[in-house]
Amino acid sequence: MADITLSPDRLQRAQTPVTRRRTSLRNFKAQGLAWMLALPALFLMAMLLLGPLLAVVVLSFTDYSLGNTSLDWRGLDNYQAMLGDDIFYKSISNTLVYVGIVVPGSLILGLGAALLIESLTRGRAFWRAVYFLPVMATLIAMAIVWEFMMSARFGIIPQTLALVGFPAKNWLQETATALPVLCIIGIWQSLGFNMVLFMAGLSGIPRTLYEALELDGGSSAWTRFWTITWPMLAPVTMFVVIITAIRSFQVFDTVHVLTKGGPNNATMVLIYQIYQEGFDFFRSSSAAALTVVFLVFIFILTVIKARTIENKVHY
Repeated sequence: MADITLSPDRLQRAQTPVTRRRTSLRNFKAQGLAWMLALPALFLMAMLLLGPLLAVVVLSFTDYSLGNTSLDWRGLDNYQAMLGDDIFYKSISNTLVYVGIVVPGSLILGLGAALLIESLTRGRAFWRAVYFLPVMATLIAMAIVWEFMMSARFGIIPQTLALVGFPAKNWLQETATALPVLCIIGIWQSLGFNMVLFMAGLSGIPRTLYEALELDGGSSAWTRFWTITWPMLAPVTMFVVIITAIRSFQVFDTVHVLTKGGPNNATMVLIYQIYQEGFDFFRSSSAAALTVVFLVFIFILTVIKARTIENKVHY
């Protein structure tokens, strides 16, 4: 018997014009209902996300200051003043240095902590909680604790370093060491979050791959790591790099509590400069221009993240 089953294309061609119109009408009604149901959420998204973003962009082209009842259009004057400000370049440089140190540091230590905890036979839950505690704690409160720990008179870190020959001083008040100390605090704060992500990636690696490698003679821990673990963690690693970079660009709390951008702008970062322009000097238009630059950096990182997830990472 001949096969009379019609393919979807043949079935669509076999439909009469009246049937096609009815189908199109049903699809149009379904799409219209879907848009109507989504309209409240889209309206809130526009008001809460796109509205403030548009307001910031518009303010960056004006002379508005906080408290003023009027404003004038200045065009690109705010951006020209920003590009002629040495503090702007200092804040960009410090931000990039901070990101360049915190991202690889927290990635390497987070991966190491995940591997060590996964190798334990007991106490995994305890050590997970210990490493993840900085992520759960309020960063401002932790920054105050770090401030006491770095005190030159009674801080445990300077006093301990003094025992091995280093001068007992507050390293956060030194131009050469303030930013590296903030980077160490940033690594400490990001380590637990990255560790959890890597542990999730490790749990998804099939054990059969390690068994097959052992049959081929690869029984050492180093061989297991470079042959299976590291390649299989490639998607997680890319995600950790992008997320940590975005969070590092947003560093503010520790700078505000510990150094306030000093000494001599040694720890001035982009977010803190935006805060100073907007709330210390009340130059809202200048703060808006800086915010646009900050959003450009975040947008670039977000696009890289989206492209990475879309294209995925090949093993």
